[in-house]
Amino acid sequence: MSESLPLELAGVVRTYRGGGGALEVLRGVDLTVRRGEIVALVAPSGSGKSTLLHLAGLLEKPDGGEVRVDGRDAGALSDAARTAIRRGRIGFVYQFHHLLGEFTALENVVLPQMIAGRSRREAEVRARALLDSFGLAERVEHLPGKLSGGEQQRVAIARALANGPAVLLADEPTGNLDVHTSGVVFDELLRMVRAEGLAALIATHNPELAARMDRTVTLRDGCVVPA
Repeated sequence: MSESLPLELAGVVRTYRGGGGALEVLRGVDLTVRRGEIVALVAPSGSGKSTLLHLAGLLEKPDGGEVRVDGRDAGALSDAARTAIRRGRIGFVYQFHHLLGEFTALENVVLPQMIAGRSRREAEVRARALLDSFGLAERVEHLPGKLSGGEQQRVAIARALANGPAVLLADEPTGNLDVHTSGVVFDELLRMVRAEGLAALIATHNPELAARMDRTVTLRDGCVVPA
């Protein structure tokens, strides 16, 4: 396996066990995402998309196989080391923005940087630059409740990019927006992914958005295959 790949899943298995027995959701997933590549993940609800994203983002551990970030097998690392990789090398965008309502747009983008060890001054410079790139320069001091849905999601994308990740994972990032706003936000997301040279894996139900990405994959029988 190449150590230069930002994200690589090899033979990944994930099984959930409960009172009804074992449910094997992923049965040997193989997937690579290269720098500057945007991959659409299009699959039916309940097929394991969120599980795949959680594993790629080191939020869960696989029951088998390897999840590699920057060539490192995350399954072999301590929880602290996995958290450090997740904080610094992986950005997350969800369907619902999950902004902190008591903090301004600027503070929402500053906080993850300070948690990662950046000074307040440096974090604010980076946050303002990102928010300005999304056309939010005049909105940085607004609380999320004073922003439109599209503006809130732009802030969430800026927050995901704040620590300069190598990998961006997005789960229906425009699924909660109207058609026009969805298109505008997605345009900006693609532009930033290209500009930052990220490896992006984006789950979406929208075939028009998927068609604009570099390639599309789906989940079939617990494995990733070309759509």
